[in-house]
Amino acid sequence: MNYALHKAKLFNKYPAIQDLKMKAKKRIPNVAWEYLETGTGKELTLDRNERAINDIQLVPKFCKGQLNPNIGIELFGESYRAPFGVAPVGLTGLMWPKAEIIISKVAKLYGIPFSLSTVATETPEIVGPYVNPNGWFQLYPPKNKSLRRNLLDRARSSGFKVLLVTADVPAPSRRERTKRAGLTMPPRIDPKFFIEGCKNPAWTWKTIQRGLPRLRTIEGYSEFKDMMSVGAFVQNNMGGNLSWDYCEELREYWDGPIVLKGVLHPDDVQRSIDIGFDGVVISNHGARQFDGAPSSIEVLPSIVQKFKSRTKILFDSGVRSGLDVLKALAIGADFVLLGRPFIYGVCALGEIGVAHVIELLKDDLSNNMIQCGIERLSEVSQIPIFSPSVHNNDRIK
Repeated sequence: MNYALHKAKLFNKYPAIQDLKMKAKKRIPNVAWEYLETGTGKELTLDRNERAINDIQLVPKFCKGQLNPNIGIELFGESYRAPFGVAPVGLTGLMWPKAEIIISKVAKLYGIPFSLSTVATETPEIVGPYVNPNGWFQLYPPKNKSLRRNLLDRARSSGFKVLLVTADVPAPSRRERTKRAGLTMPPRIDPKFFIEGCKNPAWTWKTIQRGLPRLRTIEGYSEFKDMMSVGAFVQNNMGGNLSWDYCEELREYWDGPIVLKGVLHPDDVQRSIDIGFDGVVISNHGARQFDGAPSSIEVLPSIVQKFKSRTKILFDSGVRSGLDVLKALAIGADFVLLGRPFIYGVCALGEIGVAHVIELLKDDLSNNMIQCGIERLSEVSQIPIFSPSVHNNDRIK
């Protein structure tokens, strides 16, 4: 990949992540697109996430002279070249074969963290060398203690440093839109699938090379290796059992930073601090789990006000631009995770598409920092905020 040769052309042809999204939609089967884009229920929370972020207004201050933004940041003992990273996405290989490998390689090149899901289609052993030392591992809590320990040992020995413990999947969500699209595990090779393959030759060729998506991290624990059996194994043995006692056991076993992912209530943040977790991700799982939840950005200010000095506060859900990243940081988040935008990039243009997503986010973040009159991330708390959503307008004096 030589992104520099294509950068100027790409910035003109795909000036926003939305442009990559439209390109990606044309290159992958409908069932993969619907899996990526879906929420659950009426998808009210899916709309609420983006609408609430869009409602936030940052009030610029001018006459600051020439500004040269520095967007580097330190988090959990590591230095990153941007205040955002790749959120974990399950079944990524359905959207684009070998997506985890492609995205993790580019993430390391750009100095940002990459998070690998337990239900990824590539293993920690495969992805770890590409992303180390910027690897984060997301755990869907296994019910079996020996399985849990084995998963954590594999992640640790593969070079993953930060553990993300997913709290917001107490049960599988209904995701009606995905069902309407016909997603099954394993994917059905029927006439409809064949037609979709013919419409998307690049995706089909890559899938033939890599094989149909499999839950490679988990399949070794299942008695039978076919995708249907592995899917049933995941449903019966993963998730739905996370408790505070379980979290305490994780804290004792994992010797690196631990972050509780997917919390919205201050009581959960407090409890995570009490048991020694290093951070939380304020998230509603990208609106994929519970359609009655508030937007993550509406919850963020109260969490920041109460816990900012006591734990690291990460933010996720609804972020689609560098300006969105800046808004979350201005409210008080320490770091931001994005999932779907990186999938748009890899589906649209492969490695160069992922690099372009990162460049777009960095450029948009830096440009908007200048628009607001700051050049250091330590200054984001000085940006006046006006918002009908988050009720945090007291900075405008």
